[in-house]
Amino acid sequence: MAYQQIDLTPRARQTLLAEAIASVEKELELPEAFPPEVLADAERAVAEQPLPPKDLTGVAFVTIDPPGSTDLDQAVQIERDGDGYTVRYAIADVPSFVAEGGPLDAETLRRGQTLYLPDRRIPLHPEIISERAGSLLPGRRRSAYVWTFALDAVGAVVATGLERAVVESREQLDYASAQAAIDAGGAPDTLQLLREVGLRRIALEHERGGASLRLPQQEVEVDDAGDYRLVARAPLPVEDWNAQISLLTGMEAARIMIEGGVGILRTMPAPDGHGERQFRLQASALGHEWRRDVHYGDFLRSLDVSDPRQMALMYAATSLFRGADYTPFDGEPPAETVQAAIAAPYAHTTAPLRRLVDRFVLVVCEHLGRGVPVPEGIRAALPLLPGAMRASNQISGRLERAAVDAVEAALLHGRVGERFEGVVVDGPTPEQAGKARNSGRPPSGTVQITEPSISARVEGHVEVGAAVTVELVRADIVEHTVLFRVVDGRS
Repeated sequence: MAYQQIDLTPRARQTLLAEAIASVEKELELPEAFPPEVLADAERAVAEQPLPPKDLTGVAFVTIDPPGSTDLDQAVQIERDGDGYTVRYAIADVPSFVAEGGPLDAETLRRGQTLYLPDRRIPLHPEIISERAGSLLPGRRRSAYVWTFALDAVGAVVATGLERAVVESREQLDYASAQAAIDAGGAPDTLQLLREVGLRRIALEHERGGASLRLPQQEVEVDDAGDYRLVARAPLPVEDWNAQISLLTGMEAARIMIEGGVGILRTMPAPDGHGERQFRLQASALGHEWRRDVHYGDFLRSLDVSDPRQMALMYAATSLFRGADYTPFDGEPPAETVQAAIAAPYAHTTAPLRRLVDRFVLVVCEHLGRGVPVPEGIRAALPLLPGAMRASNQISGRLERAAVDAVEAALLHGRVGERFEGVVVDGPTPEQAGKARNSGRPPSGTVQITEPSISARVEGHVEVGAAVTVELVRADIVEHTVLFRVVDGRS
C-alpha cells in the first residue's frame, strides 16, 4: 500500500520536527536539570578548588575544537628539543571538583557522558564546571593535569611525565582556522609542529598496524531562525594530527596503568575471520582489492571518500571495528589489553569534562606516576564504569541517529514519489537476504543520496557500491523514518 502524507507549510514542518526530537528525548528518558544538591555541590567545589603549586602559565598552550565550543578539555603546546620534540598536553582538572561519594560524583555516574542535541547539550557536569571553572578557556588561569612527552626524531615516546599545574591557554582555535593557518605557512610554532608530530605519529600508527575510519561527519544544526539542517563534511588533516596527540596520551596512560597493576582500559578485539572475509569480498566487488600483504589500517587510509564506491567501502569497514568495551582491573592486568583499531593498549583520558571514565584514568595515572597508592574510592569505582559508559554510549548513539533521521525526513517531506540518484553503502549479509526472501520481504540496505546528502534505508535489489536510482516511498517526521525503493541499479 502506498504511503500517504499531508503537505505541510515550512513553519508546520519545523514545529513537527521540533516535537519529534522532543519526543525522542522523552522516549530515551534523558537527564533533565541538575538537582539542587548537585548544583550546590558543584558551586562549593568551584569556590573551594585547591590550585596546585606548580605554575605553567608561561607555557603557550592553545586549544583546537569545533567552532563555538565552550567545554574545552585539552590544550596543546609543542616545541623542538634537539632533533625531537617536547609535547605538553593540558587536560581539564575535573577530579578537583568532584568529591568522592558526593552528589556530583553520583550524578556523573548516572549520566556517563555529555549528550549532544541539535540545539543544545545535556552536560555531564553543571555548566559552572563544564563551561566555566573547569574549561580551558583562553586567558583564564585553570588547574590542569599536564602530560609532558619527550619524543624522538620519529615521534616515538622517550619519556612521559604527568603533574597537576596551573595553566593559561593563549588562544582558542577551531579546526578550519587552524588548518588555514598551517596551510598558509605562517602559523605559530605549536601548529606547525602539530603537523610534523601528527604525521610522524601517523607513520608509527602504520608501523604498528593501527587503523582510522575517515567517514564524512553528518551533524544536525539549528540556525538563528530555528531551522534545522544537516551538515556533512570530511574531516580536515589537522583533526587527524590533533587526534594523534590524544591517542598518544591514551596509549601512555594505558602503559602506566598496566605497569602499575590498576586502572581501566578501552579494549577492542581484532576483526574476526568472517567479518574480514566479508569485507575483502566487498572490496573486490567494488574494484578496490584489499591485498593480503596490506594491513587494513593502510588499506583504509588509501581510500578516497570522494569516490562513492570507496566511500561505500569505508562505511562497510565499520564492521571491522566492533566489540569495543571498557576493561577495569586491579592486580593482574587483563589477558586482553589491546584496542585493535589502535593496535596498542589504550585508555580514555583526554575528555574528562564530557566523559566519565577519563576522570578516573587521570587520577589513577597521576598517583601511579608519583608512586603513591591509588585512593580506595577510585579503585572501588572502576568496576562500575563499564556499565555506566555502555548505557550512556547506547543512549548517545540512539539520540544522534534519531535526530539525524528526523531532520532527513523533514528535508524530504512532500517529495514522496520523486526519484533520486545515490550509491548503496550497506547491504544485507547472505543470511539476512535469505531470511528476507523466506519471509516474503524485499531485501534492504542503506543508500547514500547525492543531493540532498542523506543516507537512509532502501528496499529492493541492493548491491554494495552500486549506483542506483531510487524512489522516495516514505518520509515520516513523527516516526523519524525515511524509506526509498530501488527503481534502477547499475554497477
